[in-house]
Amino acid sequence: MTKHSYLQLQHSESVVAQMAATIFAGYIQCGRVDDENEKDFLKKALKNAIRLAEYTDKIVKSDTEWLPEEEELTPFKNL
Repeated sequence: MTKHSYLQLQHSESVVAQMAATIFAGYIQCGRVDDENEKDFLKKALKNAIRLAEYTDKIVKSDTEWLPEEEELTPFKNL
């Protein structure tokens, strides 16, 4: 019988997972990954993706991060 995994990732988690997958694919394309070091490169890719996400969050501000707290955008606020 096949083991099933069920995930409920938040949006930011899925973005980091996609970034890690892209980084990991790069390691594979460069021929650096084999059966014995696959887990190490998965961890390395995830750590790098998290570092990229944290740095991006520090440097790039979203639309709502620029607004004062009392002026946060809410849908249909003026209706």
